[in-house]
Amino acid sequence: MASNQLASEPSAYLKSAAHQPVHWSPWGDAAFARARQEKKPILLDIGAVWCHWCHVMDGESYEDPAVAELLNRDFVCIKVDRDERPDVDARYQRAVQALSGQGGWPLTAFLTPEGEVFFGGTYFPPDDNASGRPGFHRVLMEIARAFREEQDRVTTNAHAIREHVVQTLDEAKPGVVSADLVSGAADQMAKAFDVRYGGFGSAPKFPHSAAIEFLLARWHDSRGGLAWQREIVEKTLTGMAHGGIRDHLGGGFHRYSVDERWIVPHFEKMSYDNSELLRAYLSAYQAFGNPLLKEVATGIVDWVLEVMADKERGAFATSQDADLTFGDDGDYWTWTKEEADGALTAREGAVASLVFDIQDVGEMHHNPKKNVLWRKQDPASDDEWPVLHTAIKKLKAARDLRKSPFVDRTAYVNWNAMMASAFLQAGAALDRTECNEFALRVLERIWKEAWEVGSGMSHVLGRHEPRGMLDDNVQAAAAFLDAYEATGESTWLDRATEVMTYCAKAHADGTAGGGYFDIAGTDGTAYLATRAKPVQDAPTPSPNGVAALVLARLWALTDKAEWRGRLDRHLAAFAGSARELSLYGSTLLRAVDWAVNPVTRVEVRGPRGDGPACAMHLLALQAYRPRKVVVRTIADRPAATVCVGTTCSMPVSTPEQLAGLLEA
Repeated sequence: MASNQLASEPSAYLKSAAHQPVHWSPWGDAAFARARQEKKPILLDIGAVWCHWCHVMDGESYEDPAVAELLNRDFVCIKVDRDERPDVDARYQRAVQALSGQGGWPLTAFLTPEGEVFFGGTYFPPDDNASGRPGFHRVLMEIARAFREEQDRVTTNAHAIREHVVQTLDEAKPGVVSADLVSGAADQMAKAFDVRYGGFGSAPKFPHSAAIEFLLARWHDSRGGLAWQREIVEKTLTGMAHGGIRDHLGGGFHRYSVDERWIVPHFEKMSYDNSELLRAYLSAYQAFGNPLLKEVATGIVDWVLEVMADKERGAFATSQDADLTFGDDGDYWTWTKEEADGALTAREGAVASLVFDIQDVGEMHHNPKKNVLWRKQDPASDDEWPVLHTAIKKLKAARDLRKSPFVDRTAYVNWNAMMASAFLQAGAALDRTECNEFALRVLERIWKEAWEVGSGMSHVLGRHEPRGMLDDNVQAAAAFLDAYEATGESTWLDRATEVMTYCAKAHADGTAGGGYFDIAGTDGTAYLATRAKPVQDAPTPSPNGVAALVLARLWALTDKAEWRGRLDRHLAAFAGSARELSLYGSTLLRAVDWAVNPVTRVEVRGPRGDGPACAMHLLALQAYRPRKVVVRTIADRPAATVCVGTTCSMPVSTPEQLAGLLEA
């Protein structure tokens, strides 16, 4: 066989390992067949091109000829890109979590030739270290010995873990859908809130955008009566806006913060994080009018258009790496005092150093001179604000001269749909028509290139396989509904309907259990022989939560009882776990909110083109109301109505009158 089979793979992560001396194979029947034939265990490495510790383990172990010799002799080695195969990743994460109590990337799992995990972990250092983590070389020797000499124990372990994985793949737990579910979950989220720095929990700290949107709706429904809900939203969004998790020069957010104060991030930037954060900042700006929230949202849009948008083909990229090379820990994004001062005048340097806490000793352990830029304080006076803005532009220009981290331009359907949805909201909230134009172009491409009648959405634009994943279908359907509300063109509503009709056939559990399966069919390989019913947001919105939101919006937009019936059955399948999931079930809880509280339906009629109808349509999109749908229809004269639940207003004909209705 060829020593390494990854060079011809489309995945950037797999291509990055093509030079390694390990005899890697991609995921597929051939690798499993060889393991069975040669009676060898499988080393499964799951990672991503943006993953810092994946690159560390590559450099320390997989590029070491001695480690490669051991692997090639005693194992069949399979490398998987978690972005390409989230279905594979989700299952093997559960297995390793059951074994070690920890998941993440790189995921390092040891499998039987049948694909069942019997040992695993995440990152392994090359040698035993002081923290007690065993060295990879010793682990490989012991695993190979155990597989040869203790087959019964290996098989018993593998079967026990498989049984656990199969049992936990179905996250459905039936229950009663009620308003108490919503209020109880909000109370649970409040208990996890960090009152000092915002966000939820302690270090490491991740954005929880769906929870922010859920709590924002709770605040609005209380008509501003529950100040703690607004405090959670504002403090969290402000904390992230000031922290080093935000890129203060180029816009957008890094993946998460290693500390509770949001200062030192893991520097990779993910499309899915930024799309959900864009929506959260836009919704909060629409609700509160805070200029900082608008500034942050604008920065995300600018970064996406500059770095992530493929303007030639009409697509959004997946991620931007944290590092340039092995051993580099965010050097592109960070600054020494000398580097910053060299790009700025004395006054600019003084202001920037105070605002962004640029000191001789910074926050990065690998290079103590390196500073993460975070907003420690505002400028001391009004006349220093223009100086700061000039300093930011100059630092950005200086950083642009550095070699920038790799951008993975693979166009995943689910994440492209998410960013297109966020861009449609930005187009209205920020009044930036270029956002609408690009989002609609991306969605048109998804429909033409990814959708196939009878087999749903593919996972990657321009590729037929893999396909059959729930997340691609429901995220596309959600984005099509956003396009319908933004344009008034019924084609988008028809497309969303077609996708959800397909999901009912290919993904829905037709038994009393209810809910949707994550994959349309099984391929028989190990854990993939069992379909999952995911409802946790981990880390992207749960596809069953998104499906519920789409069903709720289809019901609100069409007033068809069929969609309401599907929504009620779907939510009842998961309602038993919604309260206990709390923070990690926020997307599903947002859909429960739609089911138990009144929906606002804004209908705008009138001719196309500039005029009162167009202005009222934009106003309807810009106004913040939870559980809102906007319907735009063509008529001779402009008129708008607002219905909340079953109560509707009299028609109005001017934007000023509509604004009054929306504020009432």
